[in-house]
Amino acid sequence: MTFRKLQWLFPIAVTLHNTEEAIWMPRWSASHTAQLPVYPPGAAEIIAALVVFAAAAFAVTYLSARRGPESVWAYLTFGYIVAMLANVFVPHVPAAIVFHGYAPGVVTAVLINLPVMSILLICWRAELSSRLVVSAKSEPQALKRITIQAS
Repeated sequence: MTFRKLQWLFPIAVTLHNTEEAIWMPRWSASHTAQLPVYPPGAAEIIAALVVFAAAAFAVTYLSARRGPESVWAYLTFGYIVAMLANVFVPHVPAAIVFHGYAPGVVTAVLINLPVMSILLICWRAELSSRLVVSAKSEPQALKRITIQAS
């Protein structure tokens, strides 16, 4: 399956992850305020930010699918995928370890985001490699045509 089709797993995974955080983060952060390095935002701010991030995931994926693999939107989607993969390891898994238990988002981070984002990055790389190989194979033919036309 191509990255162009598989990339739709990205906003779905982000939405599932953000839903878990929206359900548990407000209450969890309120009960752990003294242990956190910064004062946490309120429930409304947390939920608003999570909705914006989910909407952004759908927007960049839609534009990536429409504009193609060489568009700025495809690269923004790629960057967001990398950020979501990094998000598994900072802060979700360490937070669960430090707080000796559940941290909001850790379940979907490990069970959904880790495998989905990894698969998407592997597919992205495979597709990029195949485009480079095709491009390299077609270059000599293009140079021959230019040389023949110039003569």
